[in-house]
Amino acid sequence: MLRAWLYWIGKITMGESIRFLWNATRGNRLRPWRSPYLRWRLETYSGKKAETIGAGDLFRLVMEDKTQFLRFLRWTGEIKEHAKSNMHP
Repeated sequence: MLRAWLYWIGKITMGESIRFLWNATRGNRLRPWRSPYLRWRLETYSGKKAETIGAGDLFRLVMEDKTQFLRFLRWTGEIKEHAKSNMHP
């Protein structure tokens, strides 16, 4: 488990993580659990109603599913790079 986690950490740059969180928490940067986008993502992933999601739910999910969370951040970086390469042929 630790080996897999370290593998995914190595594939994610800090910039990708910060960029995703910055964009996803627009308007709620000091309280990311109030972000409508993050609440929607958490509702879709966990099945818990968005209106009931709080700070503890967000942090618990991130800590319990670190590997999935890191995989998602890696994917967002790949999509961004793909979009960037298609813009400048």
